[in-house]
Amino acid sequence: MSSLWTPGGEHRVDPHGDPEGRAAPAAPTAAPSADAPPESDAPAEISDEEAAVRAELDEVRRQLAQVPAEVVVANHAMGLYELAAIHLSAEPPNAEAAKLAIDAMGALVDGLTGRLGEPENTLRDALAQLRLAFVQVTSERA
Repeated sequence: MSSLWTPGGEHRVDPHGDPEGRAAPAAPTAAPSADAPPESDAPAEISDEEAAVRAELDEVRRQLAQVPAEVVVANHAMGLYELAAIHLSAEPPNAEAAKLAIDAMGALVDGLTGRLGEPENTLRDALAQLRLAFVQVTSERA
């Protein structure tokens, strides 16, 4: 079984996925120190607000699980496109930040060739436009 580190501790991750989308109980990471206060076995009470937030998060996760992964990845790639465009159009342009976003988008698009479905050609065109714009903007500033 795999685990995922979070600021709240180590959590077991079921590779087959929990149908409810919840993480498995936290795996113990270290024995408590002798001077640590004893932990209660009673479940922690949660407020109505926290329960509502958890329910909303569960619903969002359920909806996201229904979206094909290639659509989600394409949306993230377009977010990188927008980030690069923002940095290229800034006055003065932030070439380093734009380059990072362009390289990240390239890693996704080039690294996932043939796996991005219908949006792949659009993403390739967008990446080519960004690369061209980067060259133009940085050569004007040189």
